[in-house]
Amino acid sequence: MQGSSSMEDAKDQLIADALKIADQRRGGASQDRSNVRDLLSLYYHHVAPEDILGRSGIDLYGAAMSHYRLAKTRPQGTAAVRVFAPSIDDNEWAAEGHSVIEVVTDDMPFLVDSVTMALTAEDRAVHVVIHPQLLVRRDVTGELRELSDGDGAEATQETDLLRESWMHIEIERDTDPAELERIEQTLLRGLRDVREAVEDWTKMGEQARRIVRDLESQPPPLPPAEVAEGRALLEWLADDHFTFLGYREYQLQTVEGEDVLRAIAGTGLGILRADQDMSPSYGKLPPDARVKAREKELLIITKANSRSTVHRPVYLDYVGVKAFDESGEVCGERRFLGLFSSAAYHESLMRIPVLREKAAQLLDMSGFSALSHSGKALMDILETYPRDELFQTPVAELLPVTRSVLHLRERRQLRLFVRRDTYGRYLSCLVYLPRDRYTTRVRERMQQILKATLKAETVDFTARVSESVLARLHFVARAVPGTTLPDFDEAALEQKLAEATRSWGDDLAVALTDQFGEGTGARLVRIYGDAFPEAYKEDFPPRVAAADVRRMEEVGDAPIALSLYEPFDAAEGEARVKVFRTSTPLSLSDVLPVLSAMGVEVVDERPYEMHRSTGPAWIYDFGLRRKARMPAGAKALFQSAFMAVWSGRAESDGFSALVLEGCIEWRQVSILRAYAKYFRQGGLPYSQEYIELALRANVPIAHLLVQL
Repeated sequence: MQGSSSMEDAKDQLIADALKIADQRRGGASQDRSNVRDLLSLYYHHVAPEDILGRSGIDLYGAAMSHYRLAKTRPQGTAAVRVFAPSIDDNEWAAEGHSVIEVVTDDMPFLVDSVTMALTAEDRAVHVVIHPQLLVRRDVTGELRELSDGDGAEATQETDLLRESWMHIEIERDTDPAELERIEQTLLRGLRDVREAVEDWTKMGEQARRIVRDLESQPPPLPPAEVAEGRALLEWLADDHFTFLGYREYQLQTVEGEDVLRAIAGTGLGILRADQDMSPSYGKLPPDARVKAREKELLIITKANSRSTVHRPVYLDYVGVKAFDESGEVCGERRFLGLFSSAAYHESLMRIPVLREKAAQLLDMSGFSALSHSGKALMDILETYPRDELFQTPVAELLPVTRSVLHLRERRQLRLFVRRDTYGRYLSCLVYLPRDRYTTRVRERMQQILKATLKAETVDFTARVSESVLARLHFVARAVPGTTLPDFDEAALEQKLAEATRSWGDDLAVALTDQFGEGTGARLVRIYGDAFPEAYKEDFPPRVAAADVRRMEEVGDAPIALSLYEPFDAAEGEARVKVFRTSTPLSLSDVLPVLSAMGVEVVDERPYEMHRSTGPAWIYDFGLRRKARMPAGAKALFQSAFMAVWSGRAESDGFSALVLEGCIEWRQVSILRAYAKYFRQGGLPYSQEYIELALRANVPIAHLLVQL
């Protein structure tokens, strides 16, 4: 608490320094001294001390004054935005090396969310946000006359006061004028969308209620239950369950033999307010969409092909209500764009119109009682099913999926369920897999597979991992704009995704079965399935591990087992040897002299401790180097000689190098060693080391000697 208090005191001192600087300054700003002092007191009031403690009073004063200059004139109904990189040289103040975004606009919902998500979409990390909300008085030209604290403004009775949001946002420094201008224009477009959506919010809600009244007074020629659920859904949306962002009405016409959805001028609201291209060609429908447009159903619930620039950076939800002419044919559409509220995703589906009816139909078609075990399991699947998919998928398509998922709970396998968007813009891919198979790495592999197979521009995902035995991944693969996703083999894609979930241990089990047969393989899986450390898994594939298991099993009562091998990328003279050990670890001081005596240099060592169900074991992987490549047949000679030394059947000295240098079997080397000792006992004046070097330098003579 004391630290927090001292930080607040330091912040107060910084603001006091800034106020002192304001009193000392001369120039144009001195004419607004009262406003400037008020602004400095209000500007940093809600700022966290740690966001400004590294700065000076002049930095605080400069930032506030810069914002004040931007706000001096702002015509009604517009946003003022400035993006720049302040510096001491150019501005007399700095923002800790950041670029600064200044925004002045009417206060309204979603401002900070929309601005920061626009910056995130541009890969611009946000470092600091200062967001004072102020009450201001402006004249008819938009000139700032007075400002005060915006807190508690609801209580004010002064109707000529405006509540404004002033946002100071700091991002990583960028001094490129073109880039700063681009960011500025992006933010202006986003702020315009926010303004249009907020200004028309009430009107869009009223449109939803008007359609409800029309459906009640003049119901279309559809089943009464469908119309009733449609009315209920629109009422539910208007009851704060949908963030309305845009609305427009369309006429379904036939132009030159093709169906066209033509926007009706003057009906646009929110982000669809502007009457853009109203030509017939603009609304031409692709073949699948033509069929969908003519279908006699009340609602279209799907995703738009653009992300929201307001509130949340997700693809817009699209709710269309079809219009019918006097003959009962579809003649148009009333389209709402927006975002379902959090309640739509977290509330029980039995409280949500349309979804509750789908759930009832699925229960009925499945033949399960709602109170039965299977009925409750089915309802659990539906409650946790992606809500967007529930809204968009017809019951006929949901039924086989939910049945499969219900049966899948009893099996450890992966299943893929694909739904293609009517307009060919995206594919929804639901993947269910055993929970213990799900990892971030598995998910990333799946995204790569989907993107490559479907030739998608992006593959977004959501994951659900709970106490259930199954994890669920929902991927949405979107086509490159102007194209549609290609046809593909769903079974082959499912197989690829299943392979992506396979763990190293899974592949080890397969390799052990292949090498040892089902019975022995299953026994070895129980022993070695969880034995290998992560470091080993990083270094060796499962099929190599299966071969190492064979050697480990060969150790038995022997002290060690051995394997000399040449990696495929080994350089001239390089090789590696694995030493297998059970019960107790090896001492390097015992191993290294033996290897050195055999004429190889040990360049590295990688030990792996294994935790078998039958007891500990160790694998030591040594990197070896010699002047020449390992000769043909060296593996068996080397391994046999090393084992002989280790078991005490042979000595370890300079003669041991003849095993590799002369391809001489260790027993024959023992004969040469015995000759040397015999000659020395007979008075030969040369040392054993001299004899060793002489024979290694004259390998053909060594061969002749062992043939005597």
